[in-house]
Amino acid sequence: MILAMLAAGAVAVDVASLDWLAGAWTQDRDGGVVQETWLQPRDGVMAGVSQTNRPGRKPFVEHMTISAEPAGLTFTALIQGQPPTAFVLLPGKNDELVFENPAHDFPQRVFYRRCGEDLCAGIEGRVKGEVRRQEWRYTRVR
Repeated sequence: MILAMLAAGAVAVDVASLDWLAGAWTQDRDGGVVQETWLQPRDGVMAGVSQTNRPGRKPFVEHMTISAEPAGLTFTALIQGQPPTAFVLLPGKNDELVFENPAHDFPQRVFYRRCGEDLCAGIEGRVKGEVRRQEWRYTRVR
């Protein structure tokens, strides 16, 4: 069965193994603050929320889940005014997550990785044929 999953391209990662992502994280940059919080994995799902505050702009809030779905481990973004967008985990390293949805306009990839004690995150994809990428380096809120 494991060989069949690997042959089909499925990634055998359990949500419980993502406990390193759980916690409250923040980044202060260029006068703006980005906060991201992930709950501990429980019963095959993690829930998260991100809030970005920048001077002179309306706060941006995104709700997120990571769950085991038939397509594989799936990151789903919920942004106000948009339908939920699902990204499926690609094969990779134990301390890095890269979720992909090639059919989405932007981003097509969402990623998280450990950066020492910090959490590095980002989005990337193509817009009008040009690669675009945004990255964040969060420190844990103590």
